Amino acid sequence: MKSVRQPLIIILVAALAVIGAALASQYWGGLQPCELCLMERWPYYAAIAIAVLALAFPATGWSRAALLLLAAVFVASAGLGFYHVGVEYHWFRGPTACTNNGGVPQTLEQLKQMLAHTQAVMCDQVQWSLGGISLAGWNFIASALMAVFAFSAWRHHA
Repeated sequence: MKSVRQPLIIILVAALAVIGAALASQYWGGLQPCELCLMERWPYYAAIAIAVLALAFPATGWSRAALLLLAAVFVASAGLGFYHVGVEYHWFRGPTACTNNGGVPQTLEQLKQMLAHTQAVMCDQVQWSLGGISLAGWNFIASALMAVFAFSAWRHHA
């Protein structure tokens, strides 16, 4: 059986790079994450933990199973990224706390309630994009590629 160490290291480095870029853009770049952006980080945290555990405890069966688990984590991450892109394009309704529901308050009390429950960073508004693709779109692409890579590595190391 071939070693699964190299693909695990690649996945670990890629996940750390994505999280590092997200944190750098937040703390040094001034981009405040929305509720969905924060949720999209969780699969990367899980992937880091899984990869570290698989590298620390390199039992053959566990390391290979970790690749399949990582593929599933990144499929879920791609799903979150696709959902967020859909919220940005108004294909899907986003969380009520961070999307514009289009409602117009009829009274001052309704306006106060709406403002009290609205986050400063809206999930349905793109804060930054590269090449016309939002960060949520780039997360979708990166997650889908990582899922394919992890699954391919799992199959290759059979």
